[in-house]
Amino acid sequence: MEFIRRHIETRVLSLTGLAIGGVDYENPPGDPGLFGPESVCWRVHGDFTSMMVGGISALLLQALHPLALSGVWDHSNFREDLLGRLRRTGQFISATTFGSHADADRLIERVKRIHAGVSGTTPDGRSYAASDPDLLTWVHVAEVSSFLKSHLRYLNPNLPAAEQDRYYAEVALIAERLGAGDVPRSRAQIKAYLERTSPQLQSDERALEILQILRTAPAPSPLLRPFGTLMLHAGVELLPEWAQEMLGLTLSESRRQLIRAGVRSTAPVVRWAVRSGSVHRARRRMGLPPR
Repeated sequence: MEFIRRHIETRVLSLTGLAIGGVDYENPPGDPGLFGPESVCWRVHGDFTSMMVGGISALLLQALHPLALSGVWDHSNFREDLLGRLRRTGQFISATTFGSHADADRLIERVKRIHAGVSGTTPDGRSYAASDPDLLTWVHVAEVSSFLKSHLRYLNPNLPAAEQDRYYAEVALIAERLGAGDVPRSRAQIKAYLERTSPQLQSDERALEILQILRTAPAPSPLLRPFGTLMLHAGVELLPEWAQEMLGLTLSESRRQLIRAGVRSTAPVVRWAVRSGSVHRARRRMGLPPR
């Protein structure tokens, strides 16, 4: 069984920012990082399966904003290296959540430098810049609302409302340090923000191509192919219904339930197998027992 566990863990961690290296989650001892182990974001961001589902859903949701989509389309190699893009995004989330103060600060500054060089014009003639405070807020909200929604669906549906609000208040720090403006800090503020922003969203050929890229991306190994397909379906299913409609996707209720059942049967195996993820290493840094 230990061989099987290690085999699964190795394959799963190959999808994460740990495959890149460059962040030491076990040092320096006792450094709580930006949030510490008592934070809600340590709980929400510490589960690989729900974060994978939420991350795919967030990527598709972000692509419905034409300015955000243009920045990724014009300045990213995601079409040639989707896995690399996902690993880099995962590393940023993990390092700012679980890393030391120094590593979190370093990655935030690195992303700000990258954003400073990302600007251009959309196909319809509008200017965009990755450092635009409003655009940064959209990317943040699409991301963290998807993470929390996935957490509630696949890990802890009973997370108290006050803890959900605390999660949004905690992670607002990262968005603000990146330069986002008027960042929502509660469920009510997130809901109001999405209602205000949804009229700006649209689905075009590029957004549909991102969906197709996700569908056809090669798996890092045969073992991960069915898992990756399930995660994609779950990410699509997690989207708000209005976003699914914009992407031309329709899911029957029986299909929805089948996808959810698949994730719920798979997630415990992943949680059993993965013992050296970012959260596990950060807990060792803090002298805490394994979860």
